[in-house]
Amino acid sequence: LRAGLARLFGNHRELFWEPGAGRLGRAALLDNARWLGREPLLRFLGGAGGRLRMGTLLSRQSCQARLRSAEGMSLAEFLYPALQAYDFLHLHQHHGCRIQLGGHDQMGNIMSGYELVTKMTGTDVFGITVPLITSTTGDKLGKTAGNAVWLNRDKTSPFELYQFFVRQQDNVVEKYLKLFTFLPLEEIAHIMELHAKEPEKWGPQKRLAAEVTKLVHGKEGLESAKRCTKALYHSSVEALEEMSDQELEELFRQATSAELMLEPGMTVLDLCRKANAIPDGPSGYRKITDGGVSINGNRVTDPETVLILGQHILKNGVSLLRVGKKNYYIIKWLQL
Repeated sequence: LRAGLARLFGNHRELFWEPGAGRLGRAALLDNARWLGREPLLRFLGGAGGRLRMGTLLSRQSCQARLRSAEGMSLAEFLYPALQAYDFLHLHQHHGCRIQLGGHDQMGNIMSGYELVTKMTGTDVFGITVPLITSTTGDKLGKTAGNAVWLNRDKTSPFELYQFFVRQQDNVVEKYLKLFTFLPLEEIAHIMELHAKEPEKWGPQKRLAAEVTKLVHGKEGLESAKRCTKALYHSSVEALEEMSDQELEELFRQATSAELMLEPGMTVLDLCRKANAIPDGPSGYRKITDGGVSINGNRVTDPETVLILGQHILKNGVSLLRVGKKNYYIIKWLQL
């Protein structure tokens, strides 16, 4: 989490902090375990615990829903708003924090923090909630729902992040451009006007995907996403040749990798068998003759075709073998 947030602020600084333009202050990324883990229970109960009213906490909609559920509500869950409220108090007292920002589902917790800080310090503080981003079915995006889009490259690659936003429907893309990018509103309006004239070009979706990917993964991440898109959807040999091992693994997460030695006279049939991509015997041979095998995006129908450097084996020493529609094999050639 810390690395992802630090990267976001770093990319924002690189992309938007032009000389003479307005700048954000330096972000402090803090872990609340630093103060919650050191707070004695009795002192917490006598301080923050004595200022939070049970009736108010119990009346929260989120609390009511949990109490009525079959699982009920544990004491730990019930105390969560109190701990979050204490975080706001600590940040206010030690860092001058006066605003807490959260998703709309955090309204009750933010209100608890507002009440605690104002009661204990007499200072005006504020809470801001933002709309939750939901899927096309109305489900919240996140870990619990199993449809999270991660900022961590190991969980959601730049290509996957780019494709997530490219696939957004027309009825949400304008809202997402306003929520997730720093484009001026006038420019967003112009993008949508052009889209109304040429919807088949998916202009807003492509711009949205580019802006978000660039913010999350930097300019290199955006270039990586574009290379992967060209390689997968446009069968671009040039893009495949430029891809790093990391990009190949991200793009073809389910692909089998194999390291092979190129032997003189090695054929397409030899490659498929050594990679265990086709069954032995006549059925494997027919798999190739029937057009079920492609190498680097080009279909091969002659099993006896001899592998050629620059055609079947790319300049980066890799071959992308596909058998059927979805079975990919990444072949890394040794000692070319």
